[in-house]
Amino acid sequence: MRIQFLMLFLFLSVIQNSNGQNISIQVLSAVEKDKVIDNAEVMVQRNGQSSTKVKTNNQGKVTINGGFQDDSNMLLIIKKLNYSSLVVKCPCNDLTYALSPVMKNLDGMRIVLNWGKYPSDLDSHLKFPNNHVFFQSKKGSSSNLDVDDTDSYGPETITIDKKKFGETYHYFVHDYSNKENLSSNKLSASGAKVFVYVGQSLVKTYYIPKNKIGNVWNLFKINENGEIIDINNVISKTVEEVGIETSNEDNEEDVYVSNEDKKTALLLNKKGDLAYQAKDIDGALNYYKQAIDYNPIFGQAYGNLGLMYIKKGYKAEAIYSNRKAITYASGNSINTTKASAYYNIAKIFENDNDLEEALNYYKLAKEYKENTVYDNAISRVKNKM
Repeated sequence: MRIQFLMLFLFLSVIQNSNGQNISIQVLSAVEKDKVIDNAEVMVQRNGQSSTKVKTNNQGKVTINGGFQDDSNMLLIIKKLNYSSLVVKCPCNDLTYALSPVMKNLDGMRIVLNWGKYPSDLDSHLKFPNNHVFFQSKKGSSSNLDVDDTDSYGPETITIDKKKFGETYHYFVHDYSNKENLSSNKLSASGAKVFVYVGQSLVKTYYIPKNKIGNVWNLFKINENGEIIDINNVISKTVEEVGIETSNEDNEEDVYVSNEDKKTALLLNKKGDLAYQAKDIDGALNYYKQAIDYNPIFGQAYGNLGLMYIKKGYKAEAIYSNRKAITYASGNSINTTKASAYYNIAKIFENDNDLEEALNYYKLAKEYKENTVYDNAISRVKNKM
């Protein structure tokens, strides 16, 4: 009996001394207003250790019980069949998250905004030539605002069905609640996150910079060749002043990578190569992803990741990865790297019978390097058109 009381005392002491908490969230659809997602699998992960998997109820809600430290060292993972899996850094408790249905279009993109309780109204904006998609103009050319949210948390979602070759897109978030106060810090304190999806995968997550002044979160541009150029600044401007023209506030984000992280990324990339040689495609893919986590501007790892996506049949993700390889190509072989990546993109479009896009990218490959393979590809596609 004394042993039982002692065990109970120790158990209660652990609970009382724990600084953790339960994690409660709600899961909604990213593309249908207020549609809850039931039976989604949810878990949290810390230091590689995962909690028990729990399913959302018929209100899309779930609570994971346990002494969790709800901070940026913990990941929230949500999965459901026919939806892209969501992996996001916490804090997570009492927030709403949205799942994106798998996208069918080869060159489409979905951009999902979530935030905290305050400010109540953040707005997504997508500008490109002769188009401005936002709450007052929900339909654009091959694009639309799927969900508009005005009462905290989100989601607010913009879907690009097909990007137009040769046109530049600009995505940003506006703090509508504090639109008159250009020097507000409420947006920076909102805990806002933006998730970018292509195909069936979450390919990029942006976390709003903290302790910044401004009412616009300037996130990224998509250049005329389809590359995503990260900006990720909080600035003070009106919506009308934020445009697709280049300015100091629209420049590519400076990313600092320590020498230690670069070495770790190189090691992980090598492990990916070894896994690929052993025909372990999933293992290689995970190693290349980890390499990019350590070094987000590692062009070679993006190129390798693109190859793995092709091997798995993830065509949209392969296009995205090859574009990133182009963006971050460096060294003596920069032109060869870019030409090869453009060729890979063109081949995907050609195999999908999108001959106009295929021709555009074969021509770009030839611009960076003369090669009879590129000449033959251009002739072949022209004969098919």
